[in-house]
Amino acid sequence: MHVLVTGGTGHIGSYVIPELIAAGHEVTTLVRSDDSAAAASALGATPRRGDISDLDGLKAAAAESDGVIHLAHRQDLLPSGGIDAVAAAELQVMLAYGEALAGTGKPLVAAGSIGSPGWEDLGRPATEDDPALPGGDKYKGSLRVRNVVELAVIGLAERGVRSSIVRIPPIAHSATDAAGFLPLLIGLAKAKGAIGYPGDGANLWPAVHTHDLAVLFRLALEKGPAGKYWHGIEGEGIRFRDIAEAIGHRLGLPAVSIPNDVLMLPGYFGFLANLVTLNLPASNLVTRQTLGWEPTQPDLLANLANGHYFPGDNT
Repeated sequence: MHVLVTGGTGHIGSYVIPELIAAGHEVTTLVRSDDSAAAASALGATPRRGDISDLDGLKAAAAESDGVIHLAHRQDLLPSGGIDAVAAAELQVMLAYGEALAGTGKPLVAAGSIGSPGWEDLGRPATEDDPALPGGDKYKGSLRVRNVVELAVIGLAERGVRSSIVRIPPIAHSATDAAGFLPLLIGLAKAKGAIGYPGDGANLWPAVHTHDLAVLFRLALEKGPAGKYWHGIEGEGIRFRDIAEAIGHRLGLPAVSIPNDVLMLPGYFGFLANLVTLNLPASNLVTRQTLGWEPTQPDLLANLANGHYFPGDNT
């Protein structure tokens, strides 16, 4: 299969491309610079000059492929327009894919969020059968605004696209993770001299090794039915306190509770305050049963213990 991958030189994409090539697929990825082109070539992909902001070019690239894995986001819009602008731009990207792929039965697999089904009202772990909720104040709209993108992708199944969403947890961990939530939390702990957790720290954060996630994207591309959500998580979730204590152990710093009534005040967590309180239990049962996906890499706590995230630390 000739696969178009966007975001191919990012953290997740740099695992997805080798996974696809090892399975016998040919990969083209969009690049905007000579450095990105060199990185794409090093991964084994064919670089194609382009950008997801160029919708005509994106449609042409998608139409020439046998399938698409979409990992890119318009993060450049965050400073000026916030997440609303990012979501609005990405919605146009999905509609462009719809124009290019409608009626072909070709696969489109896009990255989503494990939190998109909501967490307050479910009262149980989210499953792959739970749809993304619409945005709005009730569902912390700032965290839900991208759900319109997921819903658009799923809706393309009705137009003859084998579309699906891989829901990604807050933490995708690996030996090359340099800009995810774990490096942020570790940097914050070093700056504050302690690692905090909200309240009793019992809220669950799912995680996944990026290599396992790459395998899931490949399986969804190869055999995933249309209009489905997949859960790229290694387990139901890990207590935030356990994550904090693992980081603290490696850094030789205390793990401390940040009371709920002060979480939102200027202080320890800063802009992360709205995120660290999330409780996102979820199941991956349907994903494993339908696609035959089984995580095989070290889990989050094991990856924290092996030192990848603490260069130069001898603890």
